[in-house]
Amino acid sequence: MPRRTRRTPCRAPPGHPPAFERARVPTAMMTARLAWLFDVDGTLLTTEGAAREAFAEALREGFGVEDDLAGIAFAGRTDPLILGDIFARHGLAPTPHEEARFWDSAFSGVRASLAADRGRLLPGVAALLDAVEAEPGWIMGLLTGNSTQMARVKLGHFGLFERFAFGAFGEMAENRDALARRAVEDIARRWGVPAARCVVVGDTELDVACARAAGARAVAVATGGRTRAELARVSPDLLLDDLTDPAPLLAWARALTGAGG
Repeated sequence: MPRRTRRTPCRAPPGHPPAFERARVPTAMMTARLAWLFDVDGTLLTTEGAAREAFAEALREGFGVEDDLAGIAFAGRTDPLILGDIFARHGLAPTPHEEARFWDSAFSGVRASLAADRGRLLPGVAALLDAVEAEPGWIMGLLTGNSTQMARVKLGHFGLFERFAFGAFGEMAENRDALARRAVEDIARRWGVPAARCVVVGDTELDVACARAAGARAVAVATGGRTRAELARVSPDLLLDDLTDPAPLLAWARALTGAGG
């Protein structure tokens, strides 16, 4: 059994590349006009609670602890921070091997749930991604609290993971604001896009806050666990009920680059 002690930071799932190491934007594209940073859960897709259940099952399998994880906040937070809260609640200080087994179990659980037709892309997402990809000078990436592998499991099920040119993932930083700042800095370095032309699209107040921390634009969509009124209180640059009709979002984004017609 693992030692029980005070909380220490959780390690990232092993064997996954850091953000921006898997960029597939052609090297000929030295500059871009606009960079998109999409959140995953509640923004692009829903697993209908499968991730929470997979974490609970991994905790039971690995540590013999029964906990439905009620009261542990998932939305808008990084996987290492969520896992740290779970371990802290039970006084666990797992070894690297135990943590790796936890992650393997969690990945398998989410993968199995998706294979059983649990989870779906949210309305309008496919059309929006098609439109963003088709726009000259726009690049499309991820800014998510999911680890690289968890994002790969979720998005890969729908054939979407490889469509994103780059990603900033939860193993890079427990703090979402720090993750966003690093993402925006790397985008400026690699593609010459300033922070004001980086667009963070997410479904929680934390997505808006991290965009603000990085000097980026914030688009909030009320497709996750937050209402439109709750999101309005944090004053995103653009607030949408959902992504069913991508036209208003695309028009707003084109205006940022002076291409709004």
